Amino acid sequence: MQTTRDLQERLKALGYNPGIVDGAMGPNTRKAVREFQADHGLGIDGIPGPRSWAALDRALTRKGAPAGASRPTPPWVDELMRRKGLHEDRDHSTLYAWLRSAGSAVDPARTPWCGDAVETAILRALPDEPIPGNPMASINWLKFGRELKTPAFGAVLVFWRGSPKGWQGHVGFYVGEDATHYHVLGGNQSNAITITKLKKGRLRPGGLRWPSGFPMPTGGRVVADGGRLVETTNEV
Repeated sequence: MQTTRDLQERLKALGYNPGIVDGAMGPNTRKAVREFQADHGLGIDGIPGPRSWAALDRALTRKGAPAGASRPTPPWVDELMRRKGLHEDRDHSTLYAWLRSAGSAVDPARTPWCGDAVETAILRALPDEPIPGNPMASINWLKFGRELKTPAFGAVLVFWRGSPKGWQGHVGFYVGEDATHYHVLGGNQSNAITITKLKKGRLRPGGLRWPSGFPMPTGGRVVADGGRLVETTNEV
């Protein structure tokens, strides 16, 4: 079965920019489809019909990749994306069970759980990956894995909250950016697992991390227009 996520990954592998690989048919994805259609002599309607899918696979084959192949999404991003939308109150039992599945967990209805969500996603995807002590405190993720100098899809982002010198903050995964904000996939964002925007100036020094047991990323920044994303105002 062909999905929007498959479409986005094919387009990215061919150098087009569908925005965040999130399985949603948003304006960036439609724009990338239209650009691909124009480049390959297809009807330009932004709708990925059978002819467009066939052309995508032919283009990937010419590039030397199997049909449908692209740079894989980091498995910890896939793990959390599959839980996108779970809310700490409405979906409490499902969310709590998922958080417990990788070890100890806080009650998401009572305690900030952004660090717990990151820990669970990483350990379910990379069971042997070393996790910093007390991962519930976002600032401790500054000790995680390896530091990156440039954002890459799936990188761990560590933010401050309230004061740059304080211990309070937030942690999540990088899935894109615009001129002023990082787009963050994470937990405890408006009490749920969502993609939201956080100001770039809130990133802590050294707060761009990558798992030590996973190959270093080959891609770089993911530029996106944000669509209907709003800036988070609830990370507690």
